Amino acid sequence: MKNKEKRHLKKLKKQKLEYPAIAKKIIEASDIILQILDSRFIEDTRNKKLESLIKNKEKRIINVINKSDLTQKKKIDDTKSKELYPYVFVSCKLRKGIKNLRNLIKIESKKIEINNEEIEEEIKKLRSKNKINVGVIGYPNVGKSSLINILIGKKSAPVASQAGFTKGFQKLRLTPDIVLIDTPGIIPEKIYNQLRKQEITEHTKLGGRSYNQVKEPEIIVSELTKEYKSLFENFYKIKAKNNAEILIEKLGKAKKFLKKGSEVDTDKTARLILKDWQEGKISLNKK
Repeated sequence: MKNKEKRHLKKLKKQKLEYPAIAKKIIEASDIILQILDSRFIEDTRNKKLESLIKNKEKRIINVINKSDLTQKKKIDDTKSKELYPYVFVSCKLRKGIKNLRNLIKIESKKIEINNEEIEEEIKKLRSKNKINVGVIGYPNVGKSSLINILIGKKSAPVASQAGFTKGFQKLRLTPDIVLIDTPGIIPEKIYNQLRKQEITEHTKLGGRSYNQVKEPEIIVSELTKEYKSLFENFYKIKAKNNAEILIEKLGKAKKFLKKGSEVDTDKTARLILKDWQEGKISLNKK
């Protein structure tokens, strides 16, 4: 095994160990947990393991379904509605649903009696004494930091489109009585365990693996075009017969992403497509 591959595996193992530990700390330190979900992939961005842990710890959870501007789906079927309740649809981009979320946080906080029982010293440091602590968790790129910025009315949480940008924990005041605790994006363990094509594609689709981190962006674009036929053609206004190779070739020429000999730089072009996808420029409403 090459040194580069060994380092990559070592990094994955480290992340696999870190994320569950981070999740448990944030749940222990919080009275209410906001789980941020992507409206396009609600089930895929849920972390049911964490949901069970939150329930077992008798903590309150609010499911915040972000990026509602990228899908026409604003209702959830009865079965899922019961599982996700309470939930609220929001769009950070359009600043919609934020007032509803603020009100929901305040409603849930009124149901909580502040408990000053003995807890681990490390958890105690995360909590703000005699205040309601609201933990924020979610898959990388679901819009966690952007949501926090809008909620508190100023840019106190770093924002970047690259997966895993937020580092460490931050405590941010929402109201005089409510404190938000921000965390790095939490990725379900099962996704870190699988590195096959489909899993990597799924990971990239959801934003957990940044467009500039994947090794074979052309393959991922190919898988996405199979799942979302005509979506990319309509966005780029390119007739490609739902063929990723034709799409990449024509788009590369249009963008003048060329190598020596006027050959299209397929890697650069495919990464542009993934970048547009992860940044929410390609909406499912146009499917």
